[in-house]
Amino acid sequence: MTTMNFARTVRNLAVRFADREALVNIERNRRYTFRELHLLTNRIVNMMRERLQLQRGDIYLCILDNDNLSLLHAWTAMKGEAAGAYTNFRDSLEEHRGQIALIKPKVVFLENSLLDRYFDLLREQGITVVCMDPPVIQQNGLRYFWDLLEGVSDATPEVAQDTQNDVVSYRFTGGTTGVSKCVPYTMDNWLALRDSMYMESEQPYQPETRFLHMAPISHGSGLGLLPTLFRGGCTVTQNIPDMVQLCRNIEAERITMTLLVPTMIYRLLEMPEATSFDLSSLNSLAYGAAPMSPTKLRQAQERFGNIFMQIYGATECLHAVAMLSKADHLNASDEQIGSAGRIAAGAEVIIVDDDGREVPHGETGELWVRSRGTVSGYFDNPEASASEFVDGFWKSGDLCYLDQEGFLHLVDRKKDMIITGGFNVYAVEVEAALNSHPAVSNSAVVGIPHEEWGEALHAEVMVKAGEEVSAEALIEHVKGRLGRFKAPKSILFVDALPVSVVGKVLRRQVREKYWKDKARRVS
Repeated sequence: MTTMNFARTVRNLAVRFADREALVNIERNRRYTFRELHLLTNRIVNMMRERLQLQRGDIYLCILDNDNLSLLHAWTAMKGEAAGAYTNFRDSLEEHRGQIALIKPKVVFLENSLLDRYFDLLREQGITVVCMDPPVIQQNGLRYFWDLLEGVSDATPEVAQDTQNDVVSYRFTGGTTGVSKCVPYTMDNWLALRDSMYMESEQPYQPETRFLHMAPISHGSGLGLLPTLFRGGCTVTQNIPDMVQLCRNIEAERITMTLLVPTMIYRLLEMPEATSFDLSSLNSLAYGAAPMSPTKLRQAQERFGNIFMQIYGATECLHAVAMLSKADHLNASDEQIGSAGRIAAGAEVIIVDDDGREVPHGETGELWVRSRGTVSGYFDNPEASASEFVDGFWKSGDLCYLDQEGFLHLVDRKKDMIITGGFNVYAVEVEAALNSHPAVSNSAVVGIPHEEWGEALHAEVMVKAGEEVSAEALIEHVKGRLGRFKAPKSILFVDALPVSVVGKVLRRQVREKYWKDKARRVS
């Protein structure tokens, strides 16, 4: 057993980087140096133990915007006894209700804007509610965060964790292919994330790093917190998912790095306001969560320079599985620029067939990953754990192949493979072809019921403002790129596509509309 008092480690950082800025919360205008952040998080941990009675084995749930969640994230959870659970503030009430029922938190830290809808639900279950701003009305069982901190010692908590077995935090899977699951993390999972980032040949994390988080830190964006902290860089949070505000903050805070999903980068390309702000400080733009259109990626490179780096990963593995570096973005072939990159340092990856046997390079199979960052299973879900984990590997459900130069090509999710007329077609490659058309903003491709072919390829397409294109023209465009078997048989133009709170297109929701009256969802 390896034990560690994480608070002492952060204390060393507080001495080393002292008065350097460590955390900026833009909307609430809070700024903390390394020394101040260390002492504040000490107080939070001590307050949790003394005033909220959160002990080892307890869980607290955070339903918070980025700025408030940043106070209770890894640098706090890893110091204390109780484990923090992080959910997306913008998830639905029903989604949160299911998460609460699953993990049974003792305390919920909640934004005041949610009190009207959530307070009675939480109190009925005996949960203590802590709001982050002064409450308008005093209610029994409601505590105010900053009042709770009054008079609490900032002494270093004397809490030692078993780095490989004690759970320090929980997150929830995105749910784009099914019901959200809860993933537990140990301290070693988090440290594996930090270490893996430092192993890469390119190092975006430096003492000068100012990482702006507009994407939820409850999900992928939060993976940048520890690498930034341990390098002596600064974390900057933005709550509102507004691209104009993002550009304004990049200029004002001299941001060097941020993370966006592809749909946000597409928006950045189209919005004229992006040219109104000075974005020259931005030297690293990481993207992930979904494949990016190679055509639009080339356009973004021309517009913003060679600042892009792709990170391919998953909630179940707390560090990158593959990365497409800036150098690879510059030198890769047209086919490789659409890949997920090369296998990341510290990740053991195999591509297997349906029987779990490795396939040769170039053959498509399911990606399995094993590493220090890979969790051992899901919380209170033995059935899913047994199905998706084997011999330390997590079975991703992603269909991929490795080319001879080691680039990982994501073909699709297993569940998004469309079988039409006996041919296997992967939605992601059809979407890439559609998105390469200059009039297309974004698309979602699904299989819909067809009497003759079993499933027929169907696309829902968003057209850029001011552009026009016919369904026939788009179908011919795809035929020219992929051949007639992979071209959509029908296209519906829509004003918007359903997306998750982190910007992923919810292909499952598009598909369900066409199968809702069917006894089976595949043909």
